Amino acid sequence: MPPIPPLTQALMLACTAVFCVQFLVPLEAWFALWPVGSGRFWPWQAVTYAFLHGGVMHLFFNMLGLWMFGSELERLWGRRRYWQFLLAGVLAAAAAQLLITAMFGSRVPTVGASGALFALLLAYGMLFPDRVIMPLFPPIPMKARTFVLVFGALELFLGVSGLSGVAHFAHLGGMVGGFLMIRYWRGQPPFPPRGPRRR
Repeated sequence: MPPIPPLTQALMLACTAVFCVQFLVPLEAWFALWPVGSGRFWPWQAVTYAFLHGGVMHLFFNMLGLWMFGSELERLWGRRRYWQFLLAGVLAAAAAQLLITAMFGSRVPTVGASGALFALLLAYGMLFPDRVIMPLFPPIPMKARTFVLVFGALELFLGVSGLSGVAHFAHLGGMVGGFLMIRYWRGQPPFPPRGPRRR
């Protein structure tokens, strides 16, 4: 198992530490992502919610995904581009969740790094489409591209059906944010081409 690169390691430790503090201090009141109409929303929550988690398994699977997909992407991109990408996923997921909660009048807060994780998953599928991975559920080997398509379709189905209390549209928002960030870096539509810098 290769060593975990520094930023991924720091984020895993930070999320774990914050989760431990949640047992002592009600951080959700100020740092979870509250719907705008709840009267408890503050702008910083669009970032801080990603460091909070709703349970041990929620934390475990998000940190597992961060390690599986984030480690290689950090080594590929470097720390600066990597944190920019994660931030884009977190903010896009927050925007999607705020929109959905405003549409349906929800007053329930959102926590978790899943939006950033789904952005990483999307990037992994775009950069390494033919690499075979073995997900935990289902334990069937599949190409990264297929894995992304399956999980994206599943999130859309579950979000539309409303079968669970999971923020599925936040996950999809994270994927959209990651996709747009890569398009921006590549100078592809809807962004203008990125030519050489002028002196």
